[in-house]
Amino acid sequence: MSKSKGKILIVDDNEELLIAFRFFLSKHFSQIDTIKNPNLIHEQLRKEIYDIILLDMNFKAGVNTGNEGIYWMKEILAKDSNATIVLITAYGDVELAVKAMKEGAADFIQKSWDEKKILSTILSAYNLRQSKLKIQSLEQKQKHLTEKIDENYSHVVGNSSEMKKVFDMIEKVAKTDANVLILGENGTGKEVIAREIHRKSTRAKEVFVNVDIGALQENLFESELFGHEKGAFTDAKEHRVGRFEIASGGTLFLDEIGNLPLPLQAKLLTAIQNKEIFRVGSNKPIPVDIRLICATNKDLEEMIEKNTFREDLLYRINTIKINLPPLRERDDDVIQLAQFFLLKFASKYNKPQLKFHPNVLIKLKEHDWPGNVRELQHTVEKAVILCEGNTIAPSHCWPDGDSKLKGKTTKSLNLDENEKLIIQKAIQKYKGNISSASKELGINRSTLYKKMEKYGI
Repeated sequence: MSKSKGKILIVDDNEELLIAFRFFLSKHFSQIDTIKNPNLIHEQLRKEIYDIILLDMNFKAGVNTGNEGIYWMKEILAKDSNATIVLITAYGDVELAVKAMKEGAADFIQKSWDEKKILSTILSAYNLRQSKLKIQSLEQKQKHLTEKIDENYSHVVGNSSEMKKVFDMIEKVAKTDANVLILGENGTGKEVIAREIHRKSTRAKEVFVNVDIGALQENLFESELFGHEKGAFTDAKEHRVGRFEIASGGTLFLDEIGNLPLPLQAKLLTAIQNKEIFRVGSNKPIPVDIRLICATNKDLEEMIEKNTFREDLLYRINTIKINLPPLRERDDDVIQLAQFFLLKFASKYNKPQLKFHPNVLIKLKEHDWPGNVRELQHTVEKAVILCEGNTIAPSHCWPDGDSKLKGKTTKSLNLDENEKLIIQKAIQKYKGNISSASKELGINRSTLYKKMEKYGI
């Protein structure tokens, strides 16, 4: 331990003991403060933050109950629950020391002056303090990160009868640990719903782990989900904790579960059934406690008939099923969502006075929205960026032309215009199923996603 990093406060009415402690501990800690009167503790703690507080258990002459020390210890902990307190006793009363540690003391030392033991105890207490602070820092960072992530998934918006049914289902299932399967086209907001279930659950303060099954390489599936031991395979240069372990205590969201290859479905089923996983390269079971939420845009019943999805896995993951309607079936929600996104992006791009022209609102309701809520979000963000005045016009939302898609043709030979139209038609044809649309277009899914982002689809 570096001498420059430790601050100690010693509270004891014995002047000789204070001098001895100050001399002895100054070799190991950068700052040693002492006070004889415990009534000055609060004032001292307002001026300084200490790594360790050495606190005498008895201050009144002839009293050896230890109650004074425990009283002041509780006073200190009430102000700072992370305070690390080592009690000083002259009597070696083990029963009293155990009681004090149950009340919150980190440890105790005796006035028998065994320097080696005293130093060992104090150094251990110092390390405990650093661990507490590190955990607190990590928790605060996780909370901040979670809040930032949640900001991007906070738009559970809608007054339509279809969405009211979804909200009602969320309220019913959130407080349980029942497995949930969310069905819906791409862009309908399946992850938003999953996060809302998590936020309303008893696991809300724990981690939410999102896994895009479709993005996992088949040969790395087990390593990603279950972790691996060092040396388990060629590139396993260190131990790795899998997503199941990370999510333990919280919620695990498996997105695009319908893209999971059949051979891997059995391994996932086993982990869900047994509530334990095995890291790759280990035969030691690791228990996991997760709330499982899955999502897909595929027809799993049809996949079962084609023997591409296990029926027993479907039964495991869909204790509760939530169907998210596409935006074209939620006319009542389009304007509300658009206004929500307008406020969000007007704030983001510092354009607080922005509003929609009435013609825009009409076209928003007429549009088919093959990309669903995601397309609407991109459309509004693009409009906010392009608008130089205070009113968003149709040309800001659809700079390439009319918003309607049905029966739309183009005489333009512009490659970008035609590519966007073809992509929109492919997505519409397959009802938002990106995998099927990408196959129809002859490109892979990642390329299609990039093009959708480029054109604001």
